[in-house]
Amino acid sequence: MGTVVDAAAKKEANGSLADLNPTVVFVLGGPGSGKGTQCANVVQHFGYTHLSAGDLLRAEIKSGSENGTMISNMIKEGKIVPSEVTIKLLQQAMLESGNDKFLIDGFPRNEENRAAFEAVTKIEPSFVLFFDCSEEEMERRLLGRNQGREDDNIETIRKRFNVFLESSLPVIDYYNSKGKVRKIDAGRPVEEVYESVKAIFAPKNEKAD
Repeated sequence: MGTVVDAAAKKEANGSLADLNPTVVFVLGGPGSGKGTQCANVVQHFGYTHLSAGDLLRAEIKSGSENGTMISNMIKEGKIVPSEVTIKLLQQAMLESGNDKFLIDGFPRNEENRAAFEAVTKIEPSFVLFFDCSEEEMERRLLGRNQGREDDNIETIRKRFNVFLESSLPVIDYYNSKGKVRKIDAGRPVEEVYESVKAIFAPKNEKAD
């Protein structure tokens, strides 16, 4: 790392991504806020590419690459994966997608992520889609779903929710001060939530499918 070749490759990747001038929407919401379901709807109706930072990290680990092994070791040791690593994976996925409209889900998780993303990619999001849902409703949904996730027990859910509040709310506050947050009441039924989402993405006179 840090070689001239790396620097050149980095510069080239940055250049091409910034040249693409992509539309980037950050999607934030606590566990169980339903953002995954809504992202799938936006992909289907508005032609965005959905990128989940967590999924990209998991895929990299699964690939068995040197980078993946490093990420896996950091997670095992309870360390936070450096922003640059996640951003690099996001950049790569954006460039390889052939698209120029992206929903970036579950990122930035904190202020450091946010600042690093803008510094590295030279891209600011068009807006932030924030799925606002009460802790009670999220608990009800997570405990009721049958995905069999090990971390869907009441204590862990509360912990995940608190981590989300502590780390992600400063990001939301930052973008709110720039007038870039589109807040959705995510405590309602899925169809109602999607009507609100659709209104944000659809140009005023166009109807989505």
